[in-house]
Amino acid sequence: MSPDLDVIFKAYDVRGVYPEQIDESVAMRVGNAFVGFTGAARVLVGRDARPSSVPLVAAFTEGAVLAGADVIDLGLASTDLMYFASGHLDAPAAMFTASHNPAQYNGIKLCRAGAAPVGVETGLAQIKAAVAAELLERADEPGRAEPRDLLPAFVDHVRSFVDLDALRPLKVVADTANGIGGLVVPAVFDGLPFELTMLFGELDGTFPNHPADPIQPENLKDLQRTVVDTDADVGLAFDGDADRVFLVDDRAQPVSGSLTTAIVASSILRRVATDAPEANRTVVHNLICSKTVPETVRELGGTPVRTRVGHSYIKQVMAETGAIFGGEHSGHYYFRDNFRADSGLIAALVVLEALSNADEPLSELRKPFERYVASGEINRQVDDPAAVIETVATAFASEQEDRLDGLTVDLGDWWFNLRPSNTEPLIRLNLEAGDAAACEAHTAQVLEFVGGQPA
Repeated sequence: MSPDLDVIFKAYDVRGVYPEQIDESVAMRVGNAFVGFTGAARVLVGRDARPSSVPLVAAFTEGAVLAGADVIDLGLASTDLMYFASGHLDAPAAMFTASHNPAQYNGIKLCRAGAAPVGVETGLAQIKAAVAAELLERADEPGRAEPRDLLPAFVDHVRSFVDLDALRPLKVVADTANGIGGLVVPAVFDGLPFELTMLFGELDGTFPNHPADPIQPENLKDLQRTVVDTDADVGLAFDGDADRVFLVDDRAQPVSGSLTTAIVASSILRRVATDAPEANRTVVHNLICSKTVPETVRELGGTPVRTRVGHSYIKQVMAETGAIFGGEHSGHYYFRDNFRADSGLIAALVVLEALSNADEPLSELRKPFERYVASGEINRQVDDPAAVIETVATAFASEQEDRLDGLTVDLGDWWFNLRPSNTEPLIRLNLEAGDAAACEAHTAQVLEFVGGQPA
């Protein structure tokens, strides 16, 4: 039985359980269709440490070569290394990873030349249609595959975002959860004035110690304990393909994606503040980010721009506005000079540079940005997400309401967003208020109208 393409083709990538939902036949057809879609003479391919990535890459390469393209095999790579390679070599690329998903999953993240996104509205639907047709393109002359190591060039690129001379000795703990971060993190930190302690740095795509999903608090426990035990200045938690990072401060307290966005934005804007008047100081943030982010940007003379959730939307708005930086609450941080692509490693270095320049620990550095209390993302299983949104919109009728992405209602001293899942009968609530008591009370208030069951 052929895999169900409707199950594995998502909004931004291809993803499913191997081999039941995504297998070599799918990977081969995607490789072939990707060449047809891009019209490229060469494509790049990288992979994470999952065992299934090896045969899937081989199949993808076979399909791409059959269509006439040369394939540059990046080998083991992080997703941000793949984006860098796409920009550096100006070629479309494919990354085999299921990111934070469990070991039985795998998937394909695609981008056009220059790391331009490929999502359902920017090519993924066409690729899916070609895969479904099962008609392989066969060039008169097939392409060739060759390996290339771009890790040293990537390391230099990541380091170019900070003043290396300004860095001072800091104790850093990095939990890479046996993901591909175990390859790229030590390479970037090698020779820098940091005392690096690696947790679960061995590459093992079965993730034997804990899931490579740092947005879940339970997956930070080992990192938090080690930060305390080693008296470290900061902890870094990377996901499976190392494009996202979450921070833990010197007191082992997690730093949210919104706070990290504000800290990185602040550092970048301070750097360009003395540049020529025409220097772009636009910062993009998704609508789930704390109000701290746009407030910080404005206070530093920047222009905040609010977007939908998701990397394809962030990158599109960055291209339209020339934004210097973009951030999401989910730990994705985008840089104009990184081909508008996201990189957890670049964000981590920028924070470490800020710490190096500050005469205070991260637990103090973060305080000016901690202005509100957030509920975190709360998922409820409901029969009809669209109907629920209309019910809630009626209950909280307000002039400060928009439908940019789901329903956002701003009631002055608190706000919330409700978004339906793209793939499941789920609705997601994010809420922010001035203090913990208000956040708890308003969350309960909104959930009463949402109904459903906890998911």
